[in-house]
Amino acid sequence: MAATFSVLGTDVSVKGDLSATADLHIDGNVEGDISCAALVQGEKSTVTGAIRAESARLSGTVHGSIEARELVILKSARIHGDVTYDALTIEQGAQVDGRFSHRVHATGEEPSLTLVS
Repeated sequence: MAATFSVLGTDVSVKGDLSATADLHIDGNVEGDISCAALVQGEKSTVTGAIRAESARLSGTVHGSIEARELVILKSARIHGDVTYDALTIEQGAQVDGRFSHRVHATGEEPSLTLVS
């Protein structure tokens, strides 16, 4: 039976792009672009590259652009890049240095933004 998710521990460093059909939980460091269905990033994790995911829950450091349908930026997150989303939740304390933009859909959906303290 195929795995439904993959975990990259704190002692794992990846240099190169990651593309996965499975969900990813990253606690280590990645130097490259990430593409997956769902991404969970640990607090001590660093990603240097673009992130594309259906859903992403970020709590570490990202140096690159992020595109996700459902994006949660937790209070420990440090984002240095542009953010594109359908639905966005940001906890108080998160730091983002970049532009936010809502993905444009032909259906005319309204953007969703939630600020959590």
